[in-house]
This record gives sequence, C-alpha cells and structure tokens, in this order.
Amino acid sequence: MSNNIGIIAEYNPFHNGHKYQLTNIREAFPDATIAVVMSGSFTQRGEAAILDKWTRAKLAIENGVDLVCELPYAFACRSAEHFARGGVQSLAALGIDALAFGAETNDLAMLQSVAHCMDTESFQSALHDRIAAGASYASALSSELMERRNIDDSILRAPNNILAIEYLRALARYASDVTPLLIERTGAAYHDTQLHEDTASASAIRSALRGKPDWNKLRLVMPPATFDALQNANPKNLPQQDLLLRPLLARLLTMNADELQRITGINEGLEHRLLERCSSPLPSRNDSKDSWEHLTQAIATSRYPKSRISRLLVHILANFTNDIATTCDATGPRYLRVLAMNARGTALLHGVKKTARLPIITKTSQFLNSRDCLRPLDELSALQQMLLYDVRATELRNLALPAPMAASQDFLTSPCYVKQ
Repeated sequence: MSNNIGIIAEYNPFHNGHKYQLTNIREAFPDATIAVVMSGSFTQRGEAAILDKWTRAKLAIENGVDLVCELPYAFACRSAEHFARGGVQSLAALGIDALAFGAETNDLAMLQSVAHCMDTESFQSALHDRIAAGASYASALSSELMERRNIDDSILRAPNNILAIEYLRALARYASDVTPLLIERTGAAYHDTQLHEDTASASAIRSALRGKPDWNKLRLVMPPATFDALQNANPKNLPQQDLLLRPLLARLLTMNADELQRITGINEGLEHRLLERCSSPLPSRNDSKDSWEHLTQAIATSRYPKSRISRLLVHILANFTNDIATTCDATGPRYLRVLAMNARGTALLHGVKKTARLPIITKTSQFLNSRDCLRPLDELSALQQMLLYDVRATELRNLALPAPMAASQDFLTSPCYVKQ
C-alpha cells in the first residue's frame, strides 16, 4: 500500500481530466498523501503558463492534491527526458512510494519494456546514428523502437505515452524503489482542439481562451474554481506569448552566432537559421504574421519541431546557457520549493525535514535575494543559480501579460495553505 503518491504535472490549466486522475488515486488509496511537482511559470512546450504557478497550485490542492512543489525551470522548460528526470528526482526527495501518471495505453509491461530497451548501449548508439543521418529525435526514436520491438507508431507518438516512458526510465535510474501507477487516459486526447461535453485537453482550453471565449462550454470541462480563476483573469491577466516577440527580437539584435551557440539546445547550425529568420523586417502590429507562433513555424523543420523551437526562444530570453544546463543536469534539482499545501501536505513536509535530502524553500529570500539576482552567475551557488532561473521565468511570464503585475512576485508571494 502506498502512503505517499507523487505526480508530475503542469495543470495548465487544471481540468476535469486531472480531476478524474486524482479521484481514481484517492479511491484506490484513501489514506495516501498526494504530492505534485508542477511546472512553474513556463511549461515543457516553451509557453507561458496560463495561470500563475501559485494559483495553479492552489487549484490543485482544492481538487484533491495535498502538496505542490515547483519543478525548477531548468527541468520544466526542457525535453521530456529532462522534464521527467527533474520531476522524479524531486518527488524521490519527498519520499514518495509510488508515481502515478497517465498514458494512452494501460499496458505497463510494454511501456517498461520500451523504457528498458531505450537505455541499452546498442539502442542509444543506433538512435544517435539515425539523428546524425538527419532524422528528428522523435522520428529516430519511433523508427528504432518499431524495428526492435514491433510497436505501432501511433503508440510511440502519443505525447503521454512518451512522457510515461521517460518517467519509467527516470524511475529505473533515480528511484528504483518507487512503484509506477499507470492510469489510462480517457476523454480528450492531448492535442485535441475541441471542447467536448464535459472533457477537453488543456490545449483545447487554452485555444478556446484566445479571442472571445465561449464561457458556457468552458464551464463544463473544468472544476468551478478553475473556471472562476480563468474568467477573472481574462483578458488582462492571461499571458499572450506574442508580447515576448519584440523583447526576443531586441535581444537577438545584440547576439551573434557564437553567442547563440552558448544557449542550451542551439547547435548543428540552428543558430544561423535563427538569425536568418529573425533578421527580416518585423511586420506591422496588424499583420497576423507578427506572432510567436509564426516565428516558431518559420524556424521549425522536420528535425526541429515547434515545441523545441519555442523552448529555445524562451531560453534565449532567460539566457539559459549550456554551462548552466550542464550544471543543473549534473546536480539534479537542488531544492523543494513549496507552492501550496493542506494539513496532510504540511505533515509530509514536517516528516521530510527530519531526513531531507534537499532544502525546503518556503521563502525565496532565505536562499536568493534581489541583490543576488544582479551578481555574476559564477558568484552564486548551484542552488542559487537554479533558483535564479525560476525567478527569471516568472518575470518573463509577467512581461507576457497585457497588464503586468508588480515585479518580484517570487520574493513577495508565500506558499498558499488551504484549509479543508
């Protein structure tokens, strides 16, 4: 029986599918503490989170979670492998017994077989050969697994299956004593753009919020508290990624190819493609091409999908370099930063403090203050460097708001305690 169950999530935003997952877990393990590690101000696809991280954490607590900690930007806005690794290592530090996750299949044994296969030396060598020959990572991965395991391509390309496999790989490496709890997804698919009667993907909800939202339809696909938060935030406090376009172009005006190569993930000549696509005159504000989406589409190729390009553009704005990424990858998450909790979550934290493998952050200024943010990176500890990028991500998200909030929210906002 599991006492502490972990989930890695974005809740962008929290909807009925998330509620379904939590209800299933709570029915099976009524006495368990559910701890979530959640993306902060930017998500894995390189997008500003639809609601701020404290609001999203509070909504999760109100709908069945006991504790929410932030997944550092250094892992949250990265590929599925890094996203999964950061989440698993953070939850392992909390002492979870099981990791719950969704997938488009209920065949755990098949997913575990794929995860094991991917970590063999021969597989990694063959994968790198395919990529070197010009295939994208996703295409190379899919082709190699189909050849070795005879698995249908549609299974390997389903986003939640990909994450599930990465969770299993991370568990095998960093938390082999943690039990995987697979929950088959139902309802809307990950990339489904339609609002159905009572279900919708997070992508569909975000899409519906652009322009003039149909609030009657949106009301049906999410818990009331999420609906209220989104309606109250619309439109001034919902981020518009397009507002980051001009700051991005201004930054690129001061950068050359060598400087771009220092940004994590930019290599193999991609720096030249970035500069070429961004050097043409910016269309007028009334031109539909003047958008973040248009720019990512212009840069993307079969080898470099839009989600990867969007992450790279955010990394440019945050100045998230290869050196910093390498340091973060070598150390793993350096802290557990609390965003929201209830009584059961508080009890888990008190227990963790006695055997904590990572420091627990409830007040940012105890570890990083506003003056530290102005110091050279090499004067900061590994923990402070990682935390600094969380702060930068929040400030970047703030720039994406039509009506920006006061700066330094990371220093002003305390974890939310929800009484139940």
